Amino acid sequence: MKKLITIFMVLTLMSCAEQENSGNTKTHPNLVVTQAGVESMRASLGHVPLFDQSVNETRQEVDAEIENGIEVPIPKDLAGGYTHQRHKLNFFMMQKAGVLFQITGEEKYAQYIKEMLLEYHKMWPTIGKHPAKRSYARGKLFWQCLNDANWLVYTSQAYDCIYDWLDTETITKLNDELFRPYADFLSIENPRFHNRLHNHSTWANAAVGMIGLVMGDEKLVDRALYAFDVDKESGLTDNDGGSLSLKGYKEGGFIAQMDHSFSPDGYYTEGPYYQRYAMYPFLIFAQGLANKKPDLEILDYRDGLLIKAVYTLINQTNTQGEFFPINDSQKGMSLQSRELVMAVSMAYHYGGNDPQLLSIIEDQGRVPLNDSGLTAAKAIAEGKSEPFVYKSIEITDGPKGDEGAIGILRADDLTVVMKYAKHGMGHGHFDRLGFLMYDETGEVIQDYGAARWVNVEHKDGGGYLKENHSWSKETVAHNTLVVNKDSHFDHEVKAADKVAGTPYYFTSTDKLQLTSAKELNAYDGVEMHRTMAVVEIDEIENPLVIDLFSVQAAAGTRYDLPLYYQGHFMSSNQEFENNNILSPMGENDGYQHLWAEAQTKLTGENYQMTWFNNKKFYTITSTVESGDEMFLTRIGANDPNFNLRRDPGMIHRRTGGNTVFASLYEVHGSYNYASERPLNLFTSVENLKILHQSADYVAVQIVLKSGESYQFAFSLNDKDKSSQHTIKTALGSLEWQGVYNFQNLN
Repeated sequence: MKKLITIFMVLTLMSCAEQENSGNTKTHPNLVVTQAGVESMRASLGHVPLFDQSVNETRQEVDAEIENGIEVPIPKDLAGGYTHQRHKLNFFMMQKAGVLFQITGEEKYAQYIKEMLLEYHKMWPTIGKHPAKRSYARGKLFWQCLNDANWLVYTSQAYDCIYDWLDTETITKLNDELFRPYADFLSIENPRFHNRLHNHSTWANAAVGMIGLVMGDEKLVDRALYAFDVDKESGLTDNDGGSLSLKGYKEGGFIAQMDHSFSPDGYYTEGPYYQRYAMYPFLIFAQGLANKKPDLEILDYRDGLLIKAVYTLINQTNTQGEFFPINDSQKGMSLQSRELVMAVSMAYHYGGNDPQLLSIIEDQGRVPLNDSGLTAAKAIAEGKSEPFVYKSIEITDGPKGDEGAIGILRADDLTVVMKYAKHGMGHGHFDRLGFLMYDETGEVIQDYGAARWVNVEHKDGGGYLKENHSWSKETVAHNTLVVNKDSHFDHEVKAADKVAGTPYYFTSTDKLQLTSAKELNAYDGVEMHRTMAVVEIDEIENPLVIDLFSVQAAAGTRYDLPLYYQGHFMSSNQEFENNNILSPMGENDGYQHLWAEAQTKLTGENYQMTWFNNKKFYTITSTVESGDEMFLTRIGANDPNFNLRRDPGMIHRRTGGNTVFASLYEVHGSYNYASERPLNLFTSVENLKILHQSADYVAVQIVLKSGESYQFAFSLNDKDKSSQHTIKTALGSLEWQGVYNFQNLN
């Protein structure tokens, strides 16, 4: 069937080519799809399998919508509601129909877009702002301007594809009575939306700029690139539009977004989930600028920042290609998203034809229908693909790369991620020095992500739930230290945004990957320093994770160190007392959403607990101090609408002054359900001992059941690789050069 469709398309193109007037001059398409690109796409039909597949799938999708007819309903619903989803589908289908018109030459696609746009043109003057009043910047077609900007970004591409096909009267009508008013609405009438540093504003800038490029309106393009003077152009006073002041929203624009939203490594301060979302307007507008305004050299700006950002996003995924759920994130978002399908092909096309990107595109199974997609599909057909190599990497945050970072450690199938970046603005979480852990099966130790069901009406219309603030953002919801049951920065976003974590040391060798960072501002008078290492030990089947959390604080300080594991509790070396009557663990800071299902006063030198998930076993081994307690917890208290997942966790509680929480995480064994045979279901660790702890050093001993013994020592305040260190430990004097020492004691 697909071959017949392709043959039909080629015959159609031949017919269209015979009818073309050779003297006819064209200026469009010239935004994302170019005239030269269209010629290449037409000539390649039937010869490039992945591109043909993408064309055929898109054609079937759009043809079905054309058959269903055009519907442009009066807006009324929130995200997930019918009118929201209908208008969203409309702009997706118009963009796809525009490309199909250029590739196939079939006028039914152009006619579909024209009729759709005329319906929007007819409706535009009849509607005011969206009836839902939940956004600081209410849209017209959608409940927030953000989605209206999405509409214009995608629709601009469709308009570009049919611009030369339309008659002059229709173009004038659409330009003057729909598109310019729409661009003014998203910018002049909503300066808080357009003129700031935020993913919302990136969409606004791209929307205004792209429709400006299509229409040849330089004023709109400049407004998108460099923002505008609110006082002169908006006509608004400082009190218009509600309680939000205009102060602080007078500067912005696309260039400012590129200057301030990314680090030199291409990390987006709101985290990978929102970087994925923002990359579409960044890259799609950049393609338009590269084609229409090559003198800007936008793709070379800041040392090729936008292409570098694509690599940064790829590196922030687990073995399933899913993004790390840092900050507000819906789990499961992955390299399969439409934004990354476009982004990875674009990075290949404009970024030097890296063959490793082709393996990701192969996994995506489709390419965008534009110049970039064709280039990538051709290279795959020519057998140029190579596996993408994921490496341990530290990715800096902040425009200058000096405001924190995230450390990603990879060894075999194990991945450990530690966050010590900036807060992430309004989408940030209070989780400095928090970590996540994955193996080839997925999450092992999880970050909760966001409390939201995107586009699911059942859950508050698809928006963020109130539990996103009361639980997901709070420190106790993450795998990091809580002091005196209070969230970092007393859960004040502005305070957290002022300072970042402090990267201390990062290294990656054949046998050891290590990241270390400090947090000196989350609590007054408290210094926190976490060091995580992934080490390969011959006697153990998988790499072992070492976690040393050093704290300097006053005596009598209360510490809670949570850990949220994925799976089912197997056993522990401690006796727990189960709570038959459950009570919330607190009244605020996230504790109100936690049940304490069981607790114990810890005894002995170590706490060990083994859990099971995805046919594998996992064990934590932690050192114990006198008076320590352990709680087995469950999320879900004070959650009458069942908005939160009922995930398990544990909290290691300690009261004291300067201290070190030392732990090991081991992946081991397997369980075959068919044969009912478990293998290596018990930990290889016999004991973990702290040999030395002070403000300057920490050292631990790892004793294995095999009899082998290892020692790990770390300098907390001197990261000079040439420095000589000497400390006294329970095993005697230890000397080494450099930041750390890891050795076999046998």
